[in-house]
Amino acid sequence: MTRAPTEARRAHKEGVAFRRIWRNLAPCFRRTAWAWFELGKGFASLMAAVVRRFIIAAAALLFATGGAFAHPHVFVTARGEFVYGNGVLKEIRYAWTFDEMFSAFAAQGLDANGDGKLSREELQALAKENVDSLKEFGYFTMAPRGKTALEFGEPTDYWFEADDKNNLTLHFTLPIKNAAKGGIALEVYDPSYFVAFSLADEKPVSLVGAPAGCAVDAKTADGSAANNPSEAFFQQLQAGADYGAQFANHITVKCP
Repeated sequence: MTRAPTEARRAHKEGVAFRRIWRNLAPCFRRTAWAWFELGKGFASLMAAVVRRFIIAAAALLFATGGAFAHPHVFVTARGEFVYGNGVLKEIRYAWTFDEMFSAFAAQGLDANGDGKLSREELQALAKENVDSLKEFGYFTMAPRGKTALEFGEPTDYWFEADDKNNLTLHFTLPIKNAAKGGIALEVYDPSYFVAFSLADEKPVSLVGAPAGCAVDAKTADGSAANNPSEAFFQQLQAGADYGAQFANHITVKCP
């Protein structure tokens, strides 16, 4: 049976719209899926299941809306102690608190004694796995653009802590190998914006052993732009831009 002209025109318009959506979103989806896969490799078995499940869900939603790609999928609230020696930043003692969903995925099967609580010992292997994988991502700690890249030593004193709701906080000490004397500026963020970092509301950064008169200024990221993605969002992703930089947390230490 031949379709009525009106129905044929409607089908043609739907086909054109479908192809337009695919043309705009497919490159973004391929790049985003690859970024998720790479991050999943970095977090090894911890994130592999999450990545696989999310890619399957993303494929189902691919033609629904571009907004699904505008949001991060792991949320971290960060604190840091900047530890000085002889007037130079020697190390950062980080405490990263992960969101409830990520914590639940990460902690699956780790309550060895079945008491409903996650001990430091039960989480130690997970802590090592995470700290080892973070090197690939530069510990999400960057020098501002145009500045000398930071060089790090191997993290020490790392462990996971679970609160009464089993939300996880990763503690680790990150040695700084090439900090200059006095002040420093750095940024904390994920370039792919898979992980959204924010600084804690109270005392996000403190100084330990810093020279007299040094002061720290910490400005947390503003994630509001990601809630209303524009065409520029997709263009930046397709062009391989450092999209997450606009959501960077800025930390500056100034010394007299």
